[in-house]
Amino acid sequence: MAIVNRTPDSFYDSGANFALEDAVAAALRAVEHGADWVDIGGVPFAPGDAVSVEQEAARVVPAVQTLREKSDVVISVDTFHAEVARRGIEAGANVINDTTGLSDPDLAAVVSESEASLVLVHSRASPRTQFARPQYDDVAAEVRDFLAARVEMARAAGVPEERLFVDPGHDLNKNTLHSLELTRRLDVITALGLPTLVALSNKDFIGEVLDKPKSQRLEGSLAAAVASVLNGARVVRVHEVSESVAAVRMAEAILGLREPALLKHNMSDANER
Repeated sequence: MAIVNRTPDSFYDSGANFALEDAVAAALRAVEHGADWVDIGGVPFAPGDAVSVEQEAARVVPAVQTLREKSDVVISVDTFHAEVARRGIEAGANVINDTTGLSDPDLAAVVSESEASLVLVHSRASPRTQFARPQYDDVAAEVRDFLAARVEMARAAGVPEERLFVDPGHDLNKNTLHSLELTRRLDVITALGLPTLVALSNKDFIGEVLDKPKSQRLEGSLAAAVASVLNGARVVRVHEVSESVAAVRMAEAILGLREPALLKHNMSDANER
């Protein structure tokens, strides 16, 4: 799942893909590099000034529509607003990625009235607000219980279970130790029985472990992605697509989920060099 943010203050690229043509080009480049899915966002999760529904929709809808005209890749809209979700789906999005776990009670109903899927993400703060010094007694269990409750909310609104994903929300209202524990104990989340998405790429918990700025967190991101796949994750949200595809494909082959691209080594009557 490749990340394309049309925001002037995005976490990783600081607005490099804010222009529509740049966002679409980045999405098509990600597909060329092996992305199965492109996630388009118009508002960062981080605390900041509110962005109106009209402004957010003006950022994401044209990007979705233009990308859909050019590619059959899976497209998600990263939003917590029901109206933005509705417009995104009408423009061609297949998935809504809600980093606030249904803070807008109407969002699940919008998804249920379409054929789109829904990603339910754990977070605790109200959208775009501060949440200082988060505390958990058992972060994995508490995140699991939150997600289980949101799954039931989505199902009650009419979203079929086969169209639901869960995401433990690494770094979202969590400190580095919490995010590390969630990665280590991801099986607690995958035990919900739904496809688990992890959004780890270049996040602060990786930077704090390695003492590296955002531009130097690739190796840590790949390690975290592989660990998550080995622990049951089935979607990985990333910035650096080609490197992540190679790492995840290797992990999938180790797990027996993917056949090797080639079988030549020691498969003939003569040893291969």
